[in-house]
Formats: sequence, C-alpha cells, structure tokens
Amino acid sequence: MTLRVLLVDDNPERAERLREALRESGYAVAAEMRSSIDLLARVREVRPDVIIIDRESPDRDTLEHVCMVTRDDPRAVVLFTDDGDRSKIRDAVQAGVSAYVVGGLSAERIRPIVDVALARFEGLRALHRELDQARTSLAERKLIDRAKGLVMQQRRCSEEQAYTALRKLAMDRNRRLVEVAQDVIEMAKLLT
Repeated sequence: MTLRVLLVDDNPERAERLREALRESGYAVAAEMRSSIDLLARVREVRPDVIIIDRESPDRDTLEHVCMVTRDDPRAVVLFTDDGDRSKIRDAVQAGVSAYVVGGLSAERIRPIVDVALARFEGLRALHRELDQARTSLAERKLIDRAKGLVMQQRRCSEEQAYTALRKLAMDRNRRLVEVAQDVIEMAKLLT
C-alpha cells in the first residue's frame, strides 16, 4: 500500500526536490500546501497517512496548526528544518510532531525518517488509548463503589452482598454493571 503524504512547503524549489524524493521513496504526494493555514481542513479533505512540513524554522503559527491537527484529526507529522534550537524542538514535539529532522534532506533518508515517525505516532496513539481506557475503568469503578455504598446503606448489608445484588440486577436486566450502578445513584438522588 502506498502511503499518502500531505506536503507543506513555502519554497517551490525545495518542495519540488522533496516531492521527487518522496516519489523515489515510494510515497504518493496526495496534496501540497504552501502554508499551514487551514491545515486541519486540508487534512480532513485529503486524509493523508503522514504530513510532511518543510520549513527553515518552524514558526508559532505552523506549530499551532499542527497542534490542532494532533488534537482533532491525528496524523504522523514530520518536520524538516534547518533550525536545531532546543526550545523549537521541544515546542514542536509538544505540538505533536513525530519526527523533527534538522539538516540536509536526501532521498535515501526519507523512508527511514517517515517509518520512524509513523512508528512513534502509532506508539503514542496506543498509549493514549490505554490511558483513556484506564480513566474510563476508574470512573466506572467509582460509580460502582458509590452504588454499592448506597445499597449497603439502604439494605444494611455487607459490601459483598451489595455487589452481588447489583451484579444480579445487571444480569437480570441484561445491562452492564456500571449502567445499573448509574441508575441506582440517579434513583437515590431522586429519593433524597
């Protein structure tokens, strides 16, 4: 499968060299932009696998647009630049840049750089999914514990008996335990 690239470069001659290097490396340039303005809209329209930005130095606007893409429609982002300033590198990585490449650009370097950026991007996405899952599980656990407390108080029973009652109710109604717990909490609010 050929990876689709959205190329952002404000220098036409440099963009032509990069476009040719991408083709030689087996990538399809799906679209090009001279500026990062409306980057998010273009990403949603083109649906690239990777965004490659070539800038002498990444400016604040470019990084803001990358940040919006990272937040709203995440993609691997490779930034080629001549600026090795540590604060710019840190800002770019915080904005969501997967690979920040300083120095000359040669065709033989393109594929490994993009491969690393894609691997890093997928790794970070997996970590974000795990974090979201952990947060959801914790929130659900808190609801179940709260509902258990209400059942224990109402029925004057042990924690285990309250949990068993909630679980039985969930099974009888063919619903998730957390849904039944939420119903118990809502009912308790109504009755107080």
